[in-house]
Amino acid sequence: MPEAAFYYKNPAAPRPNKPPILGACAIIQYRSTYLMESRADSDRWAFIGGAMEPEESLEDCILREIREETGLAVSPGLLQFVGVYSDPSRIAAYPDGNIARIISAVYWIVLEDEPVLHCSKESRQLQFFTIEQLAPLTVAETQLDILSDFIEALL
Repeated sequence: MPEAAFYYKNPAAPRPNKPPILGACAIIQYRSTYLMESRADSDRWAFIGGAMEPEESLEDCILREIREETGLAVSPGLLQFVGVYSDPSRIAAYPDGNIARIISAVYWIVLEDEPVLHCSKESRQLQFFTIEQLAPLTVAETQLDILSDFIEALL
């Protein structure tokens, strides 16, 4: 089965054949660890997130994505807006032939209670990592800028 491919600041990236995808992702913290998913569509780790549906706000989008991908029901009051990542070189090429620029609103969520996670079909694995463990992960290239900024802010 073909895998998704992700690009960031890569001149060899394919040209998008679809409109940009607006979505959201979450940096989910529990104690001094951060949640990542091993994506089922590629050999990459990523923050929880996905594309916004036409009837959703960005906040609704990230709450839905968290619920679908982890089983967690997060209170909207826990969402802390981090920023928007819109570099035009953030490109995703999906196995169905769709190629799109990815624009992501990023939220930070700090969990007080130890979460019980349920892995969806979109993920191979859900795992919390320390900040030191995040840097060497093979991360979806469309999230490299987010991860880099996040690690820099924490160190």
